[in-house]
Amino acid sequence: MREGRREPRQEALRLGVIVEKRRIGHPWQEWRWRAVGVFVDPPASPPWRVLVQEGETVRYHAANLELELFRDETEDYKYNLSSDRPAIYVILRESEDEAFPWRPVRVSASPWEGQAHEELSDDRVDAVPMPELVIARVKDFIDRFHVDRPFYKRKRKGRDRAPHETSEFVRLGPEGES
Repeated sequence: MREGRREPRQEALRLGVIVEKRRIGHPWQEWRWRAVGVFVDPPASPPWRVLVQEGETVRYHAANLELELFRDETEDYKYNLSSDRPAIYVILRESEDEAFPWRPVRVSASPWEGQAHEELSDDRVDAVPMPELVIARVKDFIDRFHVDRPFYKRKRKGRDRAPHETSEFVRLGPEGES
């Protein structure tokens, strides 16, 4: 959702997306569709290839998508990796196809991008476990490109300032709070 402000991508990793179709006992909805996993180095197979079928639950290799990593999002990736269960956020969009009503359109390692898609669109976002190989690649990316940036907060205009005077930006942090 923040494409306009991003620096050019620095690295990409191809992931296969696994989507599950499960029958549910609900009067208005017969099936639940959700992303349940991703895997590295997917084969170039056609979309919606059946991987496993157990009773009325089917898991599909639904798509191959690029996990793009951006230098200006390393703080987001660090936050994701610091959790108990690092995740890949699979963005699903409604489809006109009755057989497959949800299709994967994007994968991200940024929890904030996933949240933005969920809040600002009709997309659905499923957090799936991040594979160990992807964790290692993301850690390496952070080590190479992360730069700590100080936090700046706009200082409010006091009553002693004229309306045409601008606000000041001040650094907040351990060096000295304002």
